[in-house]
Amino acid sequence: MKEVKIGLIGFGTIGTGMVKTIFQNREWIKNRTGIDLNLVKIADIDIKREREVKVSEDLLTTDAYEIINDPSIDIVVELVGGTTVAKQFIIDSIRNGKAVVTANKALLAEHGEEIFRLSREKGIPIAFEASVGGGIPIIKAMRESYAANHISRIAGIVNGTCNYILTTMEKEGKDFREVLAEAQKNGYAEADPSLDIDGGDSAHKLAILAMLAFGKRVNLKEIYVEGISRITPLDIKFASDLHYRIKLLAIAREREDGVELRVHPAMVPEEHLLAKIDGVYNAIYLEGDIVGPNLLYGQGAGMMATASAVVADIIDLARKIDYPRVEEDFVKCDGDLNIIPIEKHVSPFYLRFQVVDKPGVLAKIAGILGDHDISIASMIQPERREGESVPIVIITHESVEGNLIKAIEKIDKLDIIRAKPRS
Repeated sequence: MKEVKIGLIGFGTIGTGMVKTIFQNREWIKNRTGIDLNLVKIADIDIKREREVKVSEDLLTTDAYEIINDPSIDIVVELVGGTTVAKQFIIDSIRNGKAVVTANKALLAEHGEEIFRLSREKGIPIAFEASVGGGIPIIKAMRESYAANHISRIAGIVNGTCNYILTTMEKEGKDFREVLAEAQKNGYAEADPSLDIDGGDSAHKLAILAMLAFGKRVNLKEIYVEGISRITPLDIKFASDLHYRIKLLAIAREREDGVELRVHPAMVPEEHLLAKIDGVYNAIYLEGDIVGPNLLYGQGAGMMATASAVVADIIDLARKIDYPRVEEDFVKCDGDLNIIPIEKHVSPFYLRFQVVDKPGVLAKIAGILGDHDISIASMIQPERREGESVPIVIITHESVEGNLIKAIEKIDKLDIIRAKPRS
């Protein structure tokens, strides 16, 4: 029986879930793996607060360095969050020869290359399954199960808050702000939801997935990010009429001249697997040159789903203690990923114009689109009400985003336009 000593830094929601999992399933894990997970110290700035799990006082400390500097501890679990003190905890742990488990997506998205480089130099692994997709084992799948594949495309619903809001808007016909308030009341959205609804959380996760898929450092600032706050019930209705559903997607697509990385609301065909993912659930779709298309689906957040991924990482690292490290234990980010600017992205587009209903309006809009090499794939024009303001909805064929931006700017100046065009 192998005993592995663990120190936890950060006794918040996910930390509580991790402790509950180890206490509840320690014997099961021992019998299944031959590894005894011994949690010997927990550090947090607040050790007095009541939590869902009871621990003895001698396990608790307010000094994280009681864990980091303890030579008997094998694995440090960082669940503090943020990109400042957490970064130092991880770096110091690696320098002290301790394997690290983290769920810190923001830190890895912004400083992953530096941390991964130190991990390789010191020969000390870092595991981070819980940083993307909660309980979905996407990190392990990309590093191991898809190791024989060249991954060319990723499209993921990786934020449960946004997926819950869009699903509820669609099913109940409510507007964004009303559903957001309900999500906050029900615990599905933070008091300050901006990181979720503005797309930042999804961008962090996309950066990590792109690093793994392409083996290059990702500059987070080069990812195009758009949130869901501008989506209206009218957009959702028109999408349904055209047999689409609106989802916030994190997308990576390899092209000959680089890689498109973008986060934005997207029209997903009703028959696509991603269109069927509702509520707080996440799903990540990818295409490999050998395995073809794959979809991983599950709970993308929450105390226990994320704790499951954290403990899985602990077990994985525990198995490797006392064995020589191999290349797959470390993440490589050799050089910078060539990220294609948003103006050069190519895709179909959804456009909605609020116009004065009179003869010749559609011809003017279609003419400007055509002048910018944008062709119309489908269109909805509600019943005419001469002289009133009505919407026109257009789905284009694949077009260059830069051309679309120029076309919309020109259309917006027409005297027939009654509101800012939506795209």
